[in-house]
Amino acid sequence: MSMIDVSNLTFGYEGSPELIFDHVGFQIDSSWKLGFTGRNGRGKTTFLRLLQGEYPYSGTISASVEFEYFPYEVANLSRTGLEVVREIAPEAEDWEIQRELGLLDLAERSLELPFSSLSNGERTKVLLAAMFLKENAFLLIDEPTNHLDLEGRRKLGSYLARKRGFLLVSHDRAFLDQCVDHILAINRTNIEIQRGNFSSWWENRRRQDAFELARQEKLQKDIGRLTESARRASGWSDRTEKSKFGVDKTGAKAADRGFVGHKAAKLMQRSKSIQRRREEAVEEKKQLLQNLERQEALAVTPLPCRTGARLAEFRDVAVCYNGRRVCREITFEVLAGERIALQGANGCGKSSLLKLLLGEEIPHSGTVETMSGLVVSYVSQNTDHLRGSLTEFVRTQGLDGSRFRTILRKLDVPREQFEKDLADYSSGQKKKVLLAASLCTQAHLYVWDEPLNFIDVISRMQVEDLLLACRPTLLFVEHDARFCDEIATRRIRIQRE
Repeated sequence: MSMIDVSNLTFGYEGSPELIFDHVGFQIDSSWKLGFTGRNGRGKTTFLRLLQGEYPYSGTISASVEFEYFPYEVANLSRTGLEVVREIAPEAEDWEIQRELGLLDLAERSLELPFSSLSNGERTKVLLAAMFLKENAFLLIDEPTNHLDLEGRRKLGSYLARKRGFLLVSHDRAFLDQCVDHILAINRTNIEIQRGNFSSWWENRRRQDAFELARQEKLQKDIGRLTESARRASGWSDRTEKSKFGVDKTGAKAADRGFVGHKAAKLMQRSKSIQRRREEAVEEKKQLLQNLERQEALAVTPLPCRTGARLAEFRDVAVCYNGRRVCREITFEVLAGERIALQGANGCGKSSLLKLLLGEEIPHSGTVETMSGLVVSYVSQNTDHLRGSLTEFVRTQGLDGSRFRTILRKLDVPREQFEKDLADYSSGQKKKVLLAASLCTQAHLYVWDEPLNFIDVISRMQVEDLLLACRPTLLFVEHDARFCDEIATRRIRIQRE
């Protein structure tokens, strides 16, 4: 057991007026299984790079372990899986490699094939197995579940639950609950570490927010009461001071000036005491809710459609790749008001089925029929095409620019980000651009392909609340188990051929 010590860490990107980390300090036990969470753009990936020494910074980061980053960049994709493992962990014994493959339920043949021919899930497993074989390594694991199906995530979570010594960036709540024992959270104004999984941390966070909200409400009432009391006391003091001269309200001659002056001074002292208490209450109020993550309500306005109307129908449809079917024939309808989750293993054609609704020419058997005049709003799993200015994106997509930017702000995309090239957005911010564009579009049917990839937990909850409140018709592919449990009214399983 050893400690990773971060002291007075200060860092900001050159040219940016904002610091990402400002005199941050905390300690991590290298044996912990840490879940790393926080809003998109808060600096999670940046912190991982600082640990690796990629950027200059102020302060100190001291550790007796070596930091290893996932995903590992494989330079030569033609090399076999075994050659990649040997490259990462040259000291590993054959039996150790076989043990890790067994824990990950990965066939040995995966090591015999070119790395380029492996699926995303197989690549993830090979790389993680190799990295855990390295001695004295503390793994920095950056969103390993992206593009993994539900079963793949479950198996990976079981594997990580048996390990120790890693920092895991993930926004999948069920996955974090499965495999971590501490949470490292980047909040609005600080970084906190808490023992437990994501659910326990979130529950504690909600309780803290509720306490601070109640405290703030009480302080607000106290401030109002103390302000009025100070005003009255000050008025009484002024009137009493003036009564030393002339006559009082009744016309009688003023009392002894010394007595009146003493009374006025006491009233003034009372006024100052009340004012001091008010200022203390104001200062306490300022310290509250600094880390409150406001989940502002999102909205979408679907095109009107009779509940239960048939929007689309798939009859005996099977997707074909390179002349062969990759899934069994499937038949189902999409009815207005439904939220249908397409589920199945990676590579079974889920994304292709969605694209058939868009009219894309994808080889398939069977028929796909849609309602006459059907309007579809689509969110692609791919964000690589996003580049250029946000203004240009709004224009080409025919969006309401004001509404579009409002949605982005509600999803915690900073205003200063609006002036940057879309290519420079983080992966999560790019996906938020696509989601915001879809929410700005009136449609009969919303078709979303892995809409939550790279998106932070708070934003996922916002999207969940939106879908439950507005109830648009939705056909989607998503591997976040918690999201599917909350949103799906029906699940359709796609079987591999």
